[in-house]
Amino acid sequence: MRFLLTSAGIKNTSIHDVLVDLLGKPIAESSALCIPTAAYGHPMAGPGAAWRFISGREPRCPMCELGWKSLGVLELTALPSIDEGQWVPMVEESDALLVNGGDALYLCYWMRQSGLADLLPSLRAVWVGLSGGSMVMAPNIGEDFVGWKPPSGGDEALGLVDFAMFPHLDHEDLPDNSMVNAEKWSASLPVPGYAIDDQTAIKVTDGTVEVVSEGHWKLFSANVSR
Repeated sequence: MRFLLTSAGIKNTSIHDVLVDLLGKPIAESSALCIPTAAYGHPMAGPGAAWRFISGREPRCPMCELGWKSLGVLELTALPSIDEGQWVPMVEESDALLVNGGDALYLCYWMRQSGLADLLPSLRAVWVGLSGGSMVMAPNIGEDFVGWKPPSGGDEALGLVDFAMFPHLDHEDLPDNSMVNAEKWSASLPVPGYAIDDQTAIKVTDGTVEVVSEGHWKLFSANVSR
């Protein structure tokens, strides 16, 4: 599967062009499913954030409002109660999965519970993550980002990429997301960590990592002693 892991959606021309390249066709000719689930697990998000994401009324984090040919909602918490035949073919036929921010571990839990996590390696869709929707792909998110606690505890996520992410670097409304705190965060990780601002994204294709940025970012080495 191919990944476009963003801090704040398709914020600039560079990230937009990479998305089109990954899709292999214009957005107006592409189908997408949006996944709002992570918002429900985060105290600063919730139903309002989920609605703004789905309805394309979140201009600070453009995702669903990009002019897709078709757009549907895939709510992961509903999937365990639905026959797979009703949703798996729809996911398999989609060109993109647009994944909202929120709590990465809550999202991870429901990806596993729903069966979507097992399906990912076989999909042709591009995973377009926003904040927590990007962080979930890491082996670990770092203790600083643990909010909702999974039954198993810890900070482990899906591990479909071999690095972690610290989003919203130096954001004016998020004073804790400073470069100093990003460096402290990285010291707790057993894997490399990218600190990225909202004008930056990370493209991953067949294991090859490429940073796409009109802003600033930093790569921290893994803490091998952890």
